[in-house]
Amino acid sequence: MNEMEQNIKHHLTDDILMAYAAGTLPEAFNLLVAAHVSLCDACRAEVESYDAVGGEMLAQEPSNDIALAPGSFAATMALIAGGPVDEAPKARVRGSILPGPLQDYVGGDLDSIKWRGIGLGVKQAILPTSRDASARLLFIPAGAAMPDHGHQGNEMTMVLQGAFQDEDDYFARGDVEVADSDMHHTPVADIHEDCICLTVTDAPLRFQGLIPKIAQRFARI
Repeated sequence: MNEMEQNIKHHLTDDILMAYAAGTLPEAFNLLVAAHVSLCDACRAEVESYDAVGGEMLAQEPSNDIALAPGSFAATMALIAGGPVDEAPKARVRGSILPGPLQDYVGGDLDSIKWRGIGLGVKQAILPTSRDASARLLFIPAGAAMPDHGHQGNEMTMVLQGAFQDEDDYFARGDVEVADSDMHHTPVADIHEDCICLTVTDAPLRFQGLIPKIAQRFARI
């Protein structure tokens, strides 16, 4: 276990890890879980245990073999051969703040991210995912605060660089904060380093102030 993994104090819940193993999470949430699990020995072990249990349950299911129509295999191979050619994935950058699964997803390192300013030095990059949830990278200058907000659904935030603190706790590299509709908070980036996070949500945030509400339309948060 490396130093980064030893310092992770805020992990994913059993329900989230079980849903990830079962393949029932939205794409955006899958991305965050994969990124966290790649850094966290504890959560990775939990996922592997759920995978093993799921495999054993499938093995004990009664067999329902269905005969395939003649020529099915040949037809399937022909469809595969005629499909789009996948580009070879770029090599992962060692020492990057982006975990391996996130590098694979964005197609490179941090320098490949196209940031867009959303005010007060805060920048974001919305990542393409399925429509049932959204994923974005957030850049928050050291010492800057995000607007006070609540949640209409679920939100998970994983710290990639720096740290932030809110009314709940202090979150550093690799930590994940899980928020739901009962949470209302004001995240503030640690003063020692700019904070970069991966944030996923399945519903818009709920802001109190007029200016954040106006900015919400443009930032799509």
